Amino acid sequence: MTPLTAGNTRVKEARKLHRRSARSERRCFLADGPKAVEGALGVPGCVVEVFATPAAAAEYADLLGAVPVTLVDDRAMSGLSDSVNPAGLVAVCTFLDGRIPAGPRLLSICADVRDPGNAGTVVRTSDAAGADAVVLAGDSVDAYNPKTVRASVGSLFHLPVVLERDPATAVRRAQELGLTVLAADGGGEVDLFAADDLLARPTAWLFGNEAWGLPDDLAGLADHRVRIPILGGAESLNLATAAAVCLYASARAMMRA
Repeated sequence: MTPLTAGNTRVKEARKLHRRSARSERRCFLADGPKAVEGALGVPGCVVEVFATPAAAAEYADLLGAVPVTLVDDRAMSGLSDSVNPAGLVAVCTFLDGRIPAGPRLLSICADVRDPGNAGTVVRTSDAAGADAVVLAGDSVDAYNPKTVRASVGSLFHLPVVLERDPATAVRRAQELGLTVLAADGGGEVDLFAADDLLARPTAWLFGNEAWGLPDDLAGLADHRVRIPILGGAESLNLATAAAVCLYASARAMMRA
């Protein structure tokens, strides 16, 4: 088959999914690159259509298996992909509508996290640490932003990502589920290195905005505020790094309990 060009109607319609308004209206998003497409194919009914360049279709034939593929030329792929160097593989996917599973042991709550790279990395780290779900609360970035999807490196499809408009509601819901809510706070009263007994409990970590952290009123809803010790001259850790340290501290404590 002749690859579709950038002017093709199907390509144009898929390209519109770079806009949040189009994603919300159609409840679809783009998964860009082999890891994201592989993750999407692992969720039954998630993938609507796969676009690939002829070269990528051949390279990733084992991944795609018997999945029907729409071939596109390089220029069309450049419009579909959000990457500087497209891998040549993009899938149109339906919204996942994640929900917190019953009996969670570890949860990440992101309040007003605006950077898509950070949000996607927290999803990836939560997945790696064995968390049961991630909640994007308040004015957090769209979970289906192409940069968020790419930064999750497929983890968006491995665990539920839940959207909650009100961060306070997310905290209270976690507590209702029996989770101890720990606010990651540089001025917290609990030292992470001395908190193994606390960390061994079912836990929801609460992370704040990249620039201003957690508002006092929201952090005050948590059961404890936990600080990561800064042992050198750095002022602080960025959000994604702090989340990794906290989540793995919990995972380690739970494994030892």
